[in-house]
Amino acid sequence: MNSDLTRKLPVLEEKIIAFLKKELQRLKQILSPDYQENIEMKSEDETDAREGVLKMALHFLCKMEHKDLADELNDNEINVGCQKDLKRNLKNKYQSVFEGIAKHGSSVLLEKIYTDLYITEGGSGEVNEKHEVRQIEYRSKKPAGQDRPIKCVDIFKPSSIQDKSIRRVLTKGVAGIGKTISVHKYILDWAEGNNNQDIKFIFPLCFRELNIMKENEYSLMDLLHHFFPELKEFKFVCQKKYQLLFVLDGLDECRLQLDFQGNESLTDMRAVKSLDVILTNLIKGNLFSSALLWVTSRPAAAGRIPAECVDLVTEVQGFNDVQKEEYFRKRISDQSCASKIISHIKSSRSLHIMCHMPVFCWIAAMVLQMIYSTGHKQIPKTLTEMYTFFLMFQTRQRSAKFDNLQDPEVQWNPELILRLGKLAYEQLEKGNLIFYEEDLRECGIDVKEATVCSGMCTQIFREESGIFLGTVFCFVHLSIQEYLAALYAFLMMANERNDIISAQRAHKKTSMAILHKSAVDKALAYDDGRFDLFLRFLLGLSLESNQTLLDGLVSRRQVGCMDKISTLFGLADNDKTIRYIKDKIREAHSSERMINLFHCLNELNDHSLLKEIQSFLSAGKLSKAKLSPGQWSALVFVLLTSDQNLDVFDLKKFIRSDEALLRLKPVVEESHTTLLDSCGLTSQSCTTLASILCKESSNLRKLDLSGNHIGDAGVKKLCSGLKNPNCALETLSLSGCGVTGEGYAALASALKSNPSHLEELDLRGNDPGDSGVKLLTSALTNQKCKLR
Repeated sequence: MNSDLTRKLPVLEEKIIAFLKKELQRLKQILSPDYQENIEMKSEDETDAREGVLKMALHFLCKMEHKDLADELNDNEINVGCQKDLKRNLKNKYQSVFEGIAKHGSSVLLEKIYTDLYITEGGSGEVNEKHEVRQIEYRSKKPAGQDRPIKCVDIFKPSSIQDKSIRRVLTKGVAGIGKTISVHKYILDWAEGNNNQDIKFIFPLCFRELNIMKENEYSLMDLLHHFFPELKEFKFVCQKKYQLLFVLDGLDECRLQLDFQGNESLTDMRAVKSLDVILTNLIKGNLFSSALLWVTSRPAAAGRIPAECVDLVTEVQGFNDVQKEEYFRKRISDQSCASKIISHIKSSRSLHIMCHMPVFCWIAAMVLQMIYSTGHKQIPKTLTEMYTFFLMFQTRQRSAKFDNLQDPEVQWNPELILRLGKLAYEQLEKGNLIFYEEDLRECGIDVKEATVCSGMCTQIFREESGIFLGTVFCFVHLSIQEYLAALYAFLMMANERNDIISAQRAHKKTSMAILHKSAVDKALAYDDGRFDLFLRFLLGLSLESNQTLLDGLVSRRQVGCMDKISTLFGLADNDKTIRYIKDKIREAHSSERMINLFHCLNELNDHSLLKEIQSFLSAGKLSKAKLSPGQWSALVFVLLTSDQNLDVFDLKKFIRSDEALLRLKPVVEESHTTLLDSCGLTSQSCTTLASILCKESSNLRKLDLSGNHIGDAGVKKLCSGLKNPNCALETLSLSGCGVTGEGYAALASALKSNPSHLEELDLRGNDPGDSGVKLLTSALTNQKCKLR
């Protein structure tokens, strides 16, 4: 036995020495800030052996009187282990996504369904007052190449034109556009060792979960240990030694005050303070000043973070046309069915635009797959029809899952739908997208049965639980909340003769037009468009095609012996509503409100105003026609919602007058080039143009005013827009506009105030005199002046 051991000792010695050399080399690498440990599990024996080598190394370093090196090596080894555990846990958390309800929906690997999103760089955190569906419609028409695309994986890498490093990024995008899934993909790629390995630790924090902790006080260290218990041993020995990334997801759902002005300054990560103080100091950079910070938000809430706390703003634009098709082909295994769905989506402009949002693609895929597989005769072509089919599909799913019913007819649960609808409506009024237990109780939803309620409408109503926290609730998308709120308003009038919008109980013979009038007035009262889509859904529900799908939800005692729900509300009701909407269109001062009202007419299948304008357009008579206010509004709607990009707007195709330019102002705002040459305009039009140049959201880059006698008065008005910091005009033609030295002086002043955009200025055919030429020439000496 001893002889066998003696023979094997050299081999054993060789293996031990090789292992020691390998581990000592690893310990040497651990001292480098670039070291990354593979997250693959090591055997227990190998882990024990590693610990033995570490203990030996620490022992001999202390013997050599290098305790400082021993401490550093020990801290680094602990941190490497923490990093490995964090990566493993984040990979497990983000490698799968739930389609529908968290825990109860169907889980699918993120890699299998993930499709790259179109993300653009640039912009600001300004509040966008357009309703989110209108923002999607607006972006679908922007000329290609106008925004600079950026890959999500490169979000912290400065572009070639940036001269500073990027530490704090704000990513905005409408609900359901893919902000959170982009964050998850970024984290998953990091955890798997694929990208951004210069980052050592990523700490994803969700405002939805932070809300529940807002009443208590913590230190930042407490907060990190609470959400990431694997970091309990982590040694924050030097903040600048490791590149850290904090992700704050869902700023729009934050119920904290975020008082950046009033909160005290905080630099100690172990100091116990309110959550509001900790987060504002983390965002400012007082805590972990070298750490990266990534905040996601819907556009309306982006302004809650001061501009000086943001180095770069990016925007998730959703799917472009190529990515839409890629999503459907990935999501649907039957490629023949996928092709049919893609073809149908393309045939409906409203559906095609909505498919910029990944969440709507998911809804469309689910609904259209069901329709094509069952051979249903009616195929949804409008938003209301799509969402009504979605509700039917989820209700069938619930019946099959909980009641073992395979009946092709929908077995409605009116009471439950009314409770969910009430929740949707009341929270929509408050502007809330997430709800808590008390909100459910107030609407008669038993919290203990919330999962069953969610199962009733499966993916319509989602439950999400924090790892260590309570439960919060939300609808999968704002549009689903708006649909259910509209359905609730419709059913309350149909079954109870109760107009919930005006809070009045109607008489038995009161028509649905009363409710419609209340809804129109309510939508117009909110500048943020909060009830715009709600109104479109409500009006769509008054059509027979949608009511037939909902047969069984309206009380039969109201219908009597009649078979069809639609007989409850005759065509006369819709006619009254149409006349009322047209009156409001004539009065509308906001293009956003006017555009939504035209969408409402579309929902009611009334295209009379649009047909009038389209007949003028096709006959080429618009340059001579005298239009009514309603027809002007219709013209703006046609131009803003047409399939063609508004790259060039030429007033000569329409009516050459100051009034025409004022009426068509929303169109000019969205065009890249505006041609107004020889249109008989006066200085009055320059006031309109100046207001457009002052808007940060304006796309106008080229403006031709040549041949209009606007004079010095007009140029002065125009210069109030040119000198505005938001003005990004690049080319301006004022040839033959009757401008003298006074107008040149105004131009020189504007160029000095805002020299960085205007590249071409045409002033031929004017009489500035020597003084005017000298003033303008002096403005050109500014080094920042781009004028060629």
